[in-house]
Amino acid sequence: MAVAFPFSAIVGQDEMKLAILIAAVDPSVGGVLVFGDRGTGKSTAVRALAALLPKMKAVLGCPYQRDPALEPGGGAVLKTHLVPVPVVDLPLGATEDRVVGALDLERALTQGVKAFEPGLLARANRGFLYIDEVNLLEDHLVDLLIDVAASGENVVEREGLSVRHPARFVLVGSGNPEEGELRPQLLDRFGLSVEVRTPQDLPNRIEVVRRRDNFERDPAAFTAQWAPEDDKLRRKIVAARKRLPDVSVPDAALERAAQLCMALGTDGLRGELTVMRAARALAALDGVKVVGDAQLRRVAAPALRHRLRRNPLDDTGSGTRVDRAVAELFGA
Repeated sequence: MAVAFPFSAIVGQDEMKLAILIAAVDPSVGGVLVFGDRGTGKSTAVRALAALLPKMKAVLGCPYQRDPALEPGGGAVLKTHLVPVPVVDLPLGATEDRVVGALDLERALTQGVKAFEPGLLARANRGFLYIDEVNLLEDHLVDLLIDVAASGENVVEREGLSVRHPARFVLVGSGNPEEGELRPQLLDRFGLSVEVRTPQDLPNRIEVVRRRDNFERDPAAFTAQWAPEDDKLRRKIVAARKRLPDVSVPDAALERAAQLCMALGTDGLRGELTVMRAARALAALDGVKVVGDAQLRRVAAPALRHRLRRNPLDDTGSGTRVDRAVAELFGA
């Protein structure tokens, strides 16, 4: 198994790392979209997440990694084991059968039994589904992902099979905007959207190259060097998850979020919900019990930049428009 680059060793790209950590603390935020230049660590950060997250308890032998706490009887009589949180790649060329699952042809031919062979959505349950170049994904797979992401379960009806299984995952997509835009229906399903850029300052560029070269020359030694930092971050995530239910969002914070969305003209109420959930997860990471302006400021751009309508009279980027609205509402 390939060794993942340590999450803590990623240089810069603070907004991207923060968005991924927020989604790890509270999956209900709704996933992360990472758009930007090639070679800026987008896929590296996502793959590093798998090694960073603490293992989860699952029902032994279950292909969907079911949570024993949600099973009848609270899982008291079920055998369980600890498994890594899945981070599953969805290749652009994947067939629908590979994604949703299909008839197990080998068992059908050798045993004459109709059995279901789980797909990528089954493997991603309770974890992360990663799509590189998500803006190039075929339309029929986009429609399928939208349906499953909304319902939290995968339904397969084919070849005389009728299967329904849980498929709750955090959708993480990356891409280069120069290669095409993302369909609005799927774009709206991502809770947070971050932009990554090639570092423009000399020390950061040198440090990125130095760390990458050290990692490729001796992955084990480099990973061991950064293990204490990754362990510290893992404990921070675990503590934030425990703290999350006790973090409160006062009416004043909700009012701020609504005022911000109204000022930006976002459609629907998903913007306010995402700002609220992301700010609460960030407060849990920060170790505070009440969401305040500090959290709202930091999550505003990733939560709202991809929800803005195009303004033909304003050619500034969506992130700049959010920053401007934040400055007007919260003060410079």
